[in-house]
Amino acid sequence: MKNNKFTLQCVKCGQEFDGFSEWFDVNQVCPQCNSKHVEAVYDDDLTGMKNLLQSSDEQVKSFWHYFDYLPLISRDNIISFGEGAIPVERWKFLEAYARDAYGLHNEVWVYRNDKNGGTGTFKDIGASLAASILKEHGIKDYVVASTGNTATAFSRYMSKAGISTYIFMPVDALKASESEINVYGQKVFRVQGDYAKAKEIAASFAKKHGFLMTGGNVDPLRVESKKTMVFEWLRQMGKLPDVYVQALSGGTGPIAIDKALRDLKGTEYDNPMPRQVLVQPDKCPPMALAWERAVQNNFPEGWDTNFPVIENPQTRVPTLATGKPGTYPLISHLVKDSNGSIIQMKEEKINDIARWMAYETSIAMGPASAVCMGGFLNALKQGLIKDGESVLVNTGEGVTRAPEFMEEMIYVTDDVYSVDDCKLHDRKGLREVLRRKAVER
Repeated sequence: MKNNKFTLQCVKCGQEFDGFSEWFDVNQVCPQCNSKHVEAVYDDDLTGMKNLLQSSDEQVKSFWHYFDYLPLISRDNIISFGEGAIPVERWKFLEAYARDAYGLHNEVWVYRNDKNGGTGTFKDIGASLAASILKEHGIKDYVVASTGNTATAFSRYMSKAGISTYIFMPVDALKASESEINVYGQKVFRVQGDYAKAKEIAASFAKKHGFLMTGGNVDPLRVESKKTMVFEWLRQMGKLPDVYVQALSGGTGPIAIDKALRDLKGTEYDNPMPRQVLVQPDKCPPMALAWERAVQNNFPEGWDTNFPVIENPQTRVPTLATGKPGTYPLISHLVKDSNGSIIQMKEEKINDIARWMAYETSIAMGPASAVCMGGFLNALKQGLIKDGESVLVNTGEGVTRAPEFMEEMIYVTDDVYSVDDCKLHDRKGLREVLRRKAVER
């Protein structure tokens, strides 16, 4: 298919590829330098972006609203369930908490990935673009290694595209994810090991059969789709936030934000990178530990490659169970350049945080989203958010992605044997109790 829209360029050596046909032909590895990191470079100068960003919510049906700045040639190949057309909401109860507890006056916005139209996770836009591009190039088989959300999203979108997908999941991946993948008729291999082991076996399987495999956090199939969240912030908020908070596993989010901002360079939407505050659960915090060590030692030579590897992480949040953070050299510099930080939050607080959020918003969030909210609360405690700044919190998934976690949310049930055991209940009295439990150390 003729491509007059974009080229792919190797980040390491500059080698250019005429779209995904050439990139797939070399098995997604640059033949000049062996790098797997390429970026899409568009012929268009983004002059049409202004009209797109002035569109109403009713006009935006999915992230494909930004088709002109996505690496797909024909609209006929789009595979979509309405993903990416999600709200950016202002949560004023968090603003009130920041003011009451710390004397800060902030705007707090939340990007609601649980409202994605595919599987209700932040992985849906990447799955949509990947399925569309693979369909456009006639790919029939695909290999994915995932802790859960990527696997589920890719399984659904690939099934709509008619692509057989082989999913490699670590032993501790959620049963709910496995069952949903099976519903779509995609093949699951539950690897008896951690995520690193799952990736290792998946790569060997792909090589053995000559199949393409997901390219990880720098894969343009994921980065190009996810960059559109920046466009949506500009469209809905009219600006970019001063501070960006995200739960961190591999780190496609910060990579995609950086790509979007470089795409917008020289336009009226040219903005600096929001200060990155990335958070990991304390049972699997390799990047946070590496960052803490680098800060303590004033970023010595080699700091960006000095990170621990956590074998078989025993975390309650399997979607964040990346114990071997291969993207740390890239993520750490994005964080440092933005004057940001990588922090931890205590997993034991996840339930309390999720209960408070649900009480205030009527939104049942999943464990990774609770980690993200815990990161925001910790950022306030640690003084990482300044007075007057706007903050955007990127929530990951809804609780439907983790039904076992939903069971842990039970806290106002009483066992009764007669009507005399049934006590009256004042819901309003819960607010202070839930908030105190969520924010106490």
